[in-house]
Amino acid sequence: MISLSKLLLDTETYGDRLRYSDDSGRTRRGTHAGHGPVVVWNCTRACNLLCKHCYCAADGGPAAGELTTAEAEAFIDDLAQYRVPVLLFSGGEPTLRRDLPHLVGFARERGIRCTISTNGTLISRRRAEQFCELGVSYVGISLDGIGARNDAFRGREGAFQEALTGIRNCREVGQKVGLRFTMSRDNLTDLEEIFALVERENIPRICFYHLAYAGRGAEMMAAAPSHAEIRAALDRIIAWCERMAANGSPREVLTVDNHCDGVYLYHKLRRSDPERAERVFELLRRSGGNRSGIAIGQVDWLGNVHADQFTPGHTFGNIRETRFSQIWSEAKHPVLAGLRDRKPLLGGRCAECRYLEICNGNLRSRAEAAHGDFWAPDPACYLDYETEVMESDR
Repeated sequence: MISLSKLLLDTETYGDRLRYSDDSGRTRRGTHAGHGPVVVWNCTRACNLLCKHCYCAADGGPAAGELTTAEAEAFIDDLAQYRVPVLLFSGGEPTLRRDLPHLVGFARERGIRCTISTNGTLISRRRAEQFCELGVSYVGISLDGIGARNDAFRGREGAFQEALTGIRNCREVGQKVGLRFTMSRDNLTDLEEIFALVERENIPRICFYHLAYAGRGAEMMAAAPSHAEIRAALDRIIAWCERMAANGSPREVLTVDNHCDGVYLYHKLRRSDPERAERVFELLRRSGGNRSGIAIGQVDWLGNVHADQFTPGHTFGNIRETRFSQIWSEAKHPVLAGLRDRKPLLGGRCAECRYLEICNGNLRSRAEAAHGDFWAPDPACYLDYETEVMESDR
């Protein structure tokens, strides 16, 4: 994640402390020294929607053999002992898992910060109150356009209004909530309306996701924005972030799954605010770029361990057989070991880029989907080769 609000405005959130601490980029097995990674647990395959870009190709019902409550408790106990700072419950649609409240409470009792990634359509006021009572730190709700555009993206008429109701229910009971927006050629025209929605509904946080080519998302490669379109979108997002702060109503604004956003911001600031640019460069250097397999890991509904939620094709072990902490610490799988020291493995322009220390090769799953080579350049890198990748005056 790239926190535009942190880089531009010097705001400070819990996530910023994980991303930009002095030792974040140097830690090879977790978020920072003495801690494990943030863990995404896709706790069920079941979902009530059929989103075009779903990275796990979720469908109507749970998968056969999903982790039981007892197995999940053992998994969470191990995460607590490994000092995992955050457990993100995702899916499918995590609210369809009946024991979700119990497992959130179980993790909270063991000192793990809990967040929930949801489509929001099933969050009644009572469910929002329950999240608040359990101590859920954050609920991220996805909207991928306004009205019918979102509904077409998510495969069901009425999904936009239901998700908006879920956001409002969270806001009304004091549960921190944010919006998540995955950028594609089909919905970038809705950006200004998304900004207006965030302002009107007083949503405190928004994450702009770059499209990942995993699950059904692999079928959307042609819908990925061009490099020029992404640069233009980033310009609009950055300007809006600054405008909101200037108006006295700042928001937490992040971009996700494309670490060249940080390099792009740095170059913009070099022209307009060189002093701020150097501060941004230092924060990006601390963060260390993409940290899949290092500071973030994923466990699916069957207990399989992956580098992140977009890399299901490389399984490092299963928590039914070996504890997550052991799998993560030992890094016996060559891909997991490679991710810990990936720079010598990267090819093409990634290997030559002088900003590799603050990007770390970007999203490997996207490179593999596009090129059939896990260590190939990420096709979503939109940096100009001459002036940004190979620039020599730093």
